[in-house]
Amino acid sequence: MDLLKKHYEKIILGAVLLVLAVIAVMMLVMAPSERAALEQQASEIINRPTKPIDELNISTQQLRFSRLSTAGIVDLSTTNKVLNPVLWQKAADGRAIKIQTGEETGPMALIVTKQTPLHLTITLDSVTTSESGTRYVFYVEREAAAKATLRGRKPFVAKKDEKNEVFVLREVKGPPEAPTEVVLELVEGGESVSLAKDKPFKRVEGYMVDLKYPLENRPPWLNQRVGGALKFGGEDYNIVAITKTEVVVLAKSNLKKTPVPIPQ
Repeated sequence: MDLLKKHYEKIILGAVLLVLAVIAVMMLVMAPSERAALEQQASEIINRPTKPIDELNISTQQLRFSRLSTAGIVDLSTTNKVLNPVLWQKAADGRAIKIQTGEETGPMALIVTKQTPLHLTITLDSVTTSESGTRYVFYVEREAAAKATLRGRKPFVAKKDEKNEVFVLREVKGPPEAPTEVVLELVEGGESVSLAKDKPFKRVEGYMVDLKYPLENRPPWLNQRVGGALKFGGEDYNIVAITKTEVVVLAKSNLKKTPVPIPQ
């Protein structure tokens, strides 16, 4: 007991040092595992998978933009005439015509009252035989010709492969003195056409029209062709085209072309 009394301080110090040594050893042993655990926790936090952001719903904004692009337009000039006066024009019969679109007068007010097709007709009339060979007599009528002198029925005498101003006789089928059919090549366009004595060739080459302008008390224009001159509404016009469905007139002042429909 005396020994313990004399050396208890040393014994306590030794026990404390022993405990510290054990703790130091345990720390050395546990440090790598703790470090690995901390690194794993840090990796899990840093590399945590992210949830993709939900797609934005912009349907409301798109609906508003579409409404803006198709917004109604308030027309205060062409139909309602809030800020502009309405123009009225008196017709030849005394009627008051309200000018709303601008087509109530001018070329669009023209009316086609009659349309006449103009034909190219080629007829095999007769065959003559002589010492110089066989000749064929044709009659040609060109109703759509620009020159009036070319529109009447005009005779043409032709031999095979002989060219005139209208056609070339290319082929004679059957006996030369009594052919069943002949083939012509038209000079204009190079088209081949067939005809016989009892079967002339005929096709539409153009049109002629009668026109009237109801807003003025004036006689109608009869038998008008391409190139015809018209004067109405204080303006001069020329007919530049006539088709099956429309007449095109050209204003001399501004060279503007206006198609006038033909009632079908």
